[in-house]
Formats: sequence, structure tokens, C-alpha cells
Amino acid sequence: MSALSDRHFHDEAAAYRFVEAHVWANGPVCPHCGNVDAAKIGKLKGDSTRLGVHKCYACRKPFTVKIGTIFESSHVKLHLWLQAIFLVASSKKGISANQLHRTLGVTLKTAWFMGHRIREAMRDGSLGPLGGEGQIVEADETYFGKTENQPKMTTSGRPFTKSGKSGPSGKRAVLGLVERGGKVRTFHVAQANKENVAALVSQNVARESRLFTDESRLYGEVGKLFADHQTTKHSAGEYVREGGIHSNTIESYFSVFKRGMRGTYQHCAEKHLHRYLAEFDFRHNRRVALGVNDTARADGILSGVVGKRLTYQTARAR
Repeated sequence: MSALSDRHFHDEAAAYRFVEAHVWANGPVCPHCGNVDAAKIGKLKGDSTRLGVHKCYACRKPFTVKIGTIFESSHVKLHLWLQAIFLVASSKKGISANQLHRTLGVTLKTAWFMGHRIREAMRDGSLGPLGGEGQIVEADETYFGKTENQPKMTTSGRPFTKSGKSGPSGKRAVLGLVERGGKVRTFHVAQANKENVAALVSQNVARESRLFTDESRLYGEVGKLFADHQTTKHSAGEYVREGGIHSNTIESYFSVFKRGMRGTYQHCAEKHLHRYLAEFDFRHNRRVALGVNDTARADGILSGVVGKRLTYQTARAR
């Protein structure tokens, strides 16, 4: 089992070999022309040569394993990147930019950006439907943090008043779908209404599945598309019905997510919420209960670094 004492976490040359073994499992690939012929790719050597530099003799251009990955154009040492990846992978509720800044000895701005690049590598991008014949998929929505543009009118069209007991909710809506005993998939939606929820549920859950939700009216119509739709009435204190009918699995996921966001990250701009959801999805889908340890989880992040380059301007603008 790997640990932070392993050589590739502390030696730059070993870090390059480690990343190359994961990213180039079948040998070096030129990011400029796509050449994979080992006879036409050589590793440059010499005291004045930077670590990990290869040269493609098909297009005559030098390259390293960092090009085309989240590491591209970063001045942070590769072994520090590997430490950051391991820390993010092994922290159940995440690790803050401040903590990475103190642990790795990089600036706070650098730690913040490293965290976002790593979250980008954790994005699954899987399009296959959850569930299947006889399988249970739980669906629920939750609300976390305030939207940047707070509503000024009630749903009935009246303006909010300061004297009223309830003000504008203006919460960020998150829809969660989870296979019972399997994977989770979450989405930040502009508004949790019937149309948005129905579209996401129908697109991401196999029709042969059994859909379990609470009594929310958001799922009434879309529930008819599936083999079975069962609900529990939370407003009446009913959380579990005979036959294992409940939505406690997705609510447990939301519990971990909110504890991480409130206790670890504390503040998240709405434009970055989708990346934080990707982070918590990634760890849930590779949890210990599924036989995945910290090392395998970190290796999973490393497998997703290709094609996920995120520039600083893009990270701030999204």
C-alpha cells in the first residue's frame, strides 16, 4: 500500500517516472503530432536538460508528460502535485486550499488553483445510465448556499417584505441520483422544478430501474417512466417502509457533502460548485465499501489528468 513516504512523493525524477507509467501506459505519445512509434521518440539526456523531456523525431518537437494534462504550464514540482492528489483523494470531506498551502509550502493562490485542477481531473464524464433491471436508484434534491442573484419576488409574484417571517430562499439547488450500493451522480441546477428534474432523471436513470424518492411533487410524473416508483412521506415522519423503500442513501451522501462544504471549504462561489460536486462524487464512487483504498483513489485521479487542462483565467471565470 502506498503512503506519503513513498519516493515519488519526494523525488522529482521518481515523480516523472511514476506519472509517465500511468499516463503513458503503452509508451510515450507525442502531444504535438500524436506519434506513438517508440523508435521515433527519444528521451533527452544531459546535465542541462530538464527532467522528463522527450523528443519526437517525427515532428522534431520536444515534450514532457505534463503537456495536455492538469500539470501543463505549472511551475509547481511534480512530486508536490502527487502529494496534493494523494491528500485530496484520502480526505473524506476534502482538504482546503489553506491546508494545502500550509502542508505543501506553496502560496495560497497556487494551492487554490491546484485544488481546482485536481477536481477537474476527478470529473467522471460518464454518460451511461444508472441502475438497470431490478436495481434501485434513489433520487433527491437538496439546497446549499445562496445563489449570486437573489430573488426579489415570491413565487406568487409578490415582493418580499422585511417584516415577513420568510425571506427569499435563493438557495443553490443540487439534484442527486444514487444506485443502491453503487455509484452517485449529482448536478447543480439553476432551479429545481419539474421540468429540470424530470429531464435529468430520465436522461441518467435506466428505464428498467426502480425509482425511490420522498413525497416531493417533482418526481410524480417522471416516476411513471420507470419500472417502479416508490415514495416515503417525510412530512409524516416516514423515512423507511417495508421492503427497503427509502432515500436514506442519497441523503447520507448529501450529509457528507454539506459537512465538507461547511466545515472544510466554508465558501464556494456558485460558478465552481460543479467541480466540488465532482470531487465528492469521485470519492463516493471509489469508497472503501467498494474495495477502493486511498492509493487506488489517487491513481484514479491521475488517470483523469489528460485532456483536463484548466487555465487560471478559465478557473476564475467559470
